[in-house]
Amino acid sequence: MDRKIVIIPTYNEKENIEKIIRAVFILEGEYHILVIEDGSPDGTAAIVKRLQEEFPQRLFMIERKGKLGLGTAYITGFKWSVENKYDYIFEMDADFSHNPNDLPRLYQACKDGADLAVGSRYCNGISVINWPIGRVIMSYYASVYVRTVLGMKVYDTTAGFKCYKRNVLETIDLDNVRMKGYGFQIEMKYSAYKLGFNVKEVPIIFVDRTEGTSKMSSGIFGEAFWGVMKLKMRTIRPRG
Repeated sequence: MDRKIVIIPTYNEKENIEKIIRAVFILEGEYHILVIEDGSPDGTAAIVKRLQEEFPQRLFMIERKGKLGLGTAYITGFKWSVENKYDYIFEMDADFSHNPNDLPRLYQACKDGADLAVGSRYCNGISVINWPIGRVIMSYYASVYVRTVLGMKVYDTTAGFKCYKRNVLETIDLDNVRMKGYGFQIEMKYSAYKLGFNVKEVPIIFVDRTEGTSKMSSGIFGEAFWGVMKLKMRTIRPRG
């Protein structure tokens, strides 16, 4: 059986973390979970530790000291997952904006030939629920901007719901990934694309969180905007 792991970064997700873990573990196909916990003061880590007793050998956690950025959280998780020989490695938010029931669809896209499957809000029009119209427009046109500048045929360039085959993460030079916030999602897709991997979008419906607090900020968008320009100038080389 393929070894599959879902990486979930957390900061102050006590309202969601137990529910999202249980929702993943009821799926068929034996998914494992790795929580990257950034020192949440609300007790998120304690909830995960309690659940580790219930789900030994399926639920793992790496605790870090403070908020170190989304990108570094995922890179920490990627390296751990590659070292532990998982075949398929997923990214997913803790807040149910990504539906756990879509994990098998991303997995199947990779089984059917994709190297990186992206849960896409925009490949079939706009599939977003509960966002203010201003945020929908900003997100959609951010992806148009990225697609135009980088020439990458991906409609949802900032998507954070993904499935990688292990060899993609073994090939990308993770130590050379520079963007830390949502720009990280762009850089990872672009790196896979430039290295010749097959990137496939899988349509999903994105539902904004109903519990907990969003981590979005204007600084995150600023990093992505200027980072795309810099990314265009760089040469993407495989890890060597």
